[in-house]
Amino acid sequence: MGTSYAKIVAQSMWMVWENIFDLFTRFRSESIWRFGICKLVIRRHNGKTIACHDGHQIANGDWIGELHLDNQQVIELSRAVGADRAGIMTARMLRRGMKQISHAMQTSPELVKVQAITGITLLHRGIIHGLGFEQHPLPSKWAKGFAKIYLSYLLRILHPEGKQRVKQAGEKLEPRMLVISKQALFDRWTVEDKEKDKDLRTIYI
Repeated sequence: MGTSYAKIVAQSMWMVWENIFDLFTRFRSESIWRFGICKLVIRRHNGKTIACHDGHQIANGDWIGELHLDNQQVIELSRAVGADRAGIMTARMLRRGMKQISHAMQTSPELVKVQAITGITLLHRGIIHGLGFEQHPLPSKWAKGFAKIYLSYLLRILHPEGKQRVKQAGEKLEPRMLVISKQALFDRWTVEDKEKDKDLRTIYI
């Protein structure tokens, strides 16, 4: 089923907002890196210490990489091949992006200081499968409430069946913080041979 005109308009307006938000993101971060469908915002952690399952602690002021998906690519995939196929392709591209990030954090002088990768998502049950992320609660009720409203709306306009998914899932759509420490990232996504390096394409902004 094709994407409705109303949803196309909503998606276009959202991408205008995201482009504006990206400009503000540059001011609160040291740099932004792109790895395929992944955007990595390099900034300092601001908040309480996060205790990772492997014993690593992310303290206030530590450098982290904030992971975001390139929603423009997600929209284009969904329009071109449909929601189900786009979901599979997005998952594959995300896995490839994680490999690229792991490689860059081991080899790039600008990224070796990053202590962990973090992100916030509603779709944590599917996203974390096989990627090595662990789940943590959001630090405050305000952050949790804002993230749920923001991400629920994003799901509604990006996914062809997003409105139905939000209605059906209801309270089960709880935003969670995803975290993977640097060492856990390396253990999960070590590039084992040079053949895999052929996929690595990094653009520094």
